[in-house]
Amino acid sequence: MRTLETAALTLEPQVAAHALEMFPVLCDPAIYEYENQPPASLEWLRKRYEHLESRQSADGTQQWLNWVIRLPGSGLIGYVQATVQGGGRASIAYELASAFWGKGLARVAVEAMIAELGSRYDVNELSAVLKRDNQRSRRLLERLGFALVAVEANAIEPDEIMMQRPLRAP
Repeated sequence: MRTLETAALTLEPQVAAHALEMFPVLCDPAIYEYENQPPASLEWLRKRYEHLESRQSADGTQQWLNWVIRLPGSGLIGYVQATVQGGGRASIAYELASAFWGKGLARVAVEAMIAELGSRYDVNELSAVLKRDNQRSRRLLERLGFALVAVEANAIEPDEIMMQRPLRAP
């Protein structure tokens, strides 16, 4: 993994040392409106990040690509991540502290990650699963070219939707 630079922000490969700076970001209650919960403790988050530093699943079938988002002058503001499976497929996720919503930063960060996935990881199809009521995230994905897809029963939770888009390397 490499650091990704844009005019507005930097994506740094996530490591355990980022836990201290990311813990307050991930304790923002607004980001848990639809799912999950804040990390249980700083130590729990550090151990989680340490585990993810392997960059792959235990069976080696998936690559785990995790970047933290650094905004000059503001420190870390969130993360983007991709799980790359065989066949050129990847599922993506992202999270930003609520203070940075609506500023176009999520789009910049996700676009940078998508470009990297296409150019360095041979990804040609992207997917994202999100809560049906999370309209902010759905609008972002639509602006990035994702479209709603039908999925088999039990493939996702009843209150979730899946969006996909093809990707062609730049």
